[in-house]
Amino acid sequence: MNINYIKIIAVSGALCVGLGAFGAHGLKEHITPELLESFKTAVNYHMFHTLAMGLVFLLGAGGYITSPKFICNLFVIGIICFSGSLYGMAFANYFGASLKWLGPITPIGGLFFIAAWLMLTFKTIKK
Repeated sequence: MNINYIKIIAVSGALCVGLGAFGAHGLKEHITPELLESFKTAVNYHMFHTLAMGLVFLLGAGGYITSPKFICNLFVIGIICFSGSLYGMAFANYFGASLKWLGPITPIGGLFFIAAWLMLTFKTIKK
């Protein structure tokens, strides 16, 4: 794996912490409780899957799995679709707009997360 994946993981983690802080302090009074809960879910899934990418990177570097880049790409697409759609709906509401059309994209992101976890299972190498 190349250095770009470490950068992607690091930036993803930083974004997650920043968005989580903004959600806790900046959105609370400005969006509906349902959207705030969705935003929290987005942050949680974002962080869990950022950590999973770090694990995949380490497992790939140690020779325990094949195709670590492919698996990380699935996680990135999952984060963008799942968390990104929830972030988009919350921020749209914050600015007085509506992006409800993003709602159907959220489960697509979930499917990418599932695919990444399954690929991690299938790409494990016996050592």
